[in-house]
Amino acid sequence: MTFKTLDDIADLAGKAVLVREDLNVPMADGQVSDDTRLRATVATLAELADKGARVLVLAHFGRPGGERSDANSLVHVVPALQPVLGRPVGFIADCAGAEAERAVAALAPGSITVLENTRFHKGEEQNDPALVAAMARLGDLYVNDAFSAAHRAHASTEGLAHVLPAYAGRAMQAELEALEKALGKPEHPVAAVVGGAKVSSKLDVLTHLVTKVDHLIIGGGMANTFLAARGVDVGKSLCEHDLTDTAEAILDAADQAGCTVHLPYDALVATEFAANPASLRTTNVHEVAASEMILDVGPQATEALADVLKTCRTLVWNGPLGAFEIAPFDTATVALARSAAALSKEGALISVAGGGDTVAALNHAGVAGDFSYVSTAGGAFLEWMEGKELPGVAALNG
Repeated sequence: MTFKTLDDIADLAGKAVLVREDLNVPMADGQVSDDTRLRATVATLAELADKGARVLVLAHFGRPGGERSDANSLVHVVPALQPVLGRPVGFIADCAGAEAERAVAALAPGSITVLENTRFHKGEEQNDPALVAAMARLGDLYVNDAFSAAHRAHASTEGLAHVLPAYAGRAMQAELEALEKALGKPEHPVAAVVGGAKVSSKLDVLTHLVTKVDHLIIGGGMANTFLAARGVDVGKSLCEHDLTDTAEAILDAADQAGCTVHLPYDALVATEFAANPASLRTTNVHEVAASEMILDVGPQATEALADVLKTCRTLVWNGPLGAFEIAPFDTATVALARSAAALSKEGALISVAGGGDTVAALNHAGVAGDFSYVSTAGGAFLEWMEGKELPGVAALNG
């Protein structure tokens, strides 16, 4: 994977730089309720502005479907971005066209300006060459700093990289370098933790990973489908019984590839899904009653998984091991996350995690900051784990 970074730009003074960022932040009562994505923009935007560029921020916000709407205007995000950057941020009410061109021409070197929602133009999601050309007239250079949107071949995420000199921003660079260490050219042995509710949502991930990793740890509801494929009666547990043949095929592929698949052999079970239910007990998975549900990996299996991680040099993590939103079914996820974090802090393990539930689970365990890298990208991270080429990344290669 070869791509140019901000280090490859010789002179930025006075240059207009179109920077694709992810400003698609959650809102509550007209206020940004989580500024994680805004904070991720700081390294790139501040560096470009400090070097004298006229920084033009491209982003989408919501799903306006090619129509203008006040609710989806990025003008609402600017007041939250200013304190994060610690400097003024301007706003231009379009991202293409004559008025936008005039407004950009009047900007001072070192300024940062947010352009209006790219998805107000129908051509954005269609990657329309006419819109790409119109956007390109605003800038001299293009920087993609939004890995989370890199799985979309849109005008602002992919098209611009073909018509302007293109570079990876600092957040994009960090993400790509971390992913390269995790699965591109990892240090073996490699372990992957894949959790979540359904096998059907991660079929491609599992199929790809068994050819890439040495240990595949399967948790969450999807583990029940694999247990059922192995002849285990999982009672009333969440289980895709129609996919047991598929699960068996994945297990066979893992055997052929020399990948060891780890399934829970003890579990926390209960007859109802509630916090600390009276029916809670720990049992061998072969002894789950017909009225019970498996809701978390048990303590013996969790301890054994921690021992597996001690033998590994690289870890990729996507998805919780149990129903971590409700105690005590967060126990296995928290315990294994803390084991991985401790190994990472010691320098014994390169740990890369991603996906919405995963970030929430690591924050819940209090260890997100101790992993080597935590990606906030959802769909893009999942497609990368599936081994798919991401258009926004591929366009930067060269």
